[in-house]
Amino acid sequence: MPGAVPRVDLGRDLRGARAASLLSIFTSSGTLVCCALPALLVGLGAGAALSGLVSTVPQIVWLSANKGLVFSGAAVMLSVAGTLQWRARRAPCPADPVLASACMRARRVSASLYVASVGIFLVGALFAFVLPAFLG
Repeated sequence: MPGAVPRVDLGRDLRGARAASLLSIFTSSGTLVCCALPALLVGLGAGAALSGLVSTVPQIVWLSANKGLVFSGAAVMLSVAGTLQWRARRAPCPADPVLASACMRARRVSASLYVASVGIFLVGALFAFVLPAFLG
């Protein structure tokens, strides 16, 4: 039809932002596993628990040895997620009240995931880079 308005997927930007936020929380969690968890266990005097954890999950040693790579990957993912969050912040929601409510809820969940990811990244960075500079 000549006067028909093309159908637009209004949720594409929001779905991308939510997916990127989920990925960023997983990559940020790697920063905790590589640096904060071992430091916390040693700080609490649980070195035996740490050695048991390392013998069960030896990949922790690789994460700790390559913390620059882990943090770089997490920073890239946080940048992508932040950009997508910024672009989706004013994406239109459907006019239907039920769908609009779901859209706004998804937007809040996505933003909360992103903020949690940034917080996890900062805690990992504190244990990996800041505290060793003061203690070493």
